[in-house]
Amino acid sequence: MNVRVVLAEDEAIIRLDLKETLEEEGYEVVGETGRGDAVVDLVREVKPDIAILDIKMPGRDGLSVAADLTNEKLCATLILTAFSQRDFIEQARDAGALAYLVKPFQRAELVPAIELAIARFGELKALAEQAATLEEQLESRKIVDRAKGVLMDKHAMSESESFAFIRSTAMSSRSTMKVVAEQVLAGELPKSEGGASS
Repeated sequence: MNVRVVLAEDEAIIRLDLKETLEEEGYEVVGETGRGDAVVDLVREVKPDIAILDIKMPGRDGLSVAADLTNEKLCATLILTAFSQRDFIEQARDAGALAYLVKPFQRAELVPAIELAIARFGELKALAEQAATLEEQLESRKIVDRAKGVLMDKHAMSESESFAFIRSTAMSSRSTMKVVAEQVLAGELPKSEGGASS
């Protein structure tokens, strides 16, 4: 599968040269612009794997664009710059740039930088999804525990009986334990085989 690239570089000659190089290396350039304020909309529209951003562009600079693309998890970002000072590199990192190249760069540096940025982006997305899943699991467990407490107090069930009631009700109603627990907490639970109706 081809890696899809958006190019954002305000110098047309550099952009053209970069596009040629990318295509020769097997990348698919799906969008290009010379304006920083057009990048985010372009990325949302064409959904690339990576955006290659120059720092200095009319409208918006590449660092603020990189921060938006990263916050929205739209694609990996690679920053092109003529600056190699350490404080700049830290700014690029803080903006969410996953790789950067200092101009003029060698063709041999381009592919590893792109591949590194894409790999890091994949890792970040996986971590974010895992965190969301863990958060959901923790939230569900808290709700189920509270519902067990209600069943134990109001219906004199043991902890294991209340858990079994929630689980069997969820299975018989083709629902989740979290949904059943929320019903218990809201006092809306219908009669079930556990005999916990109020």
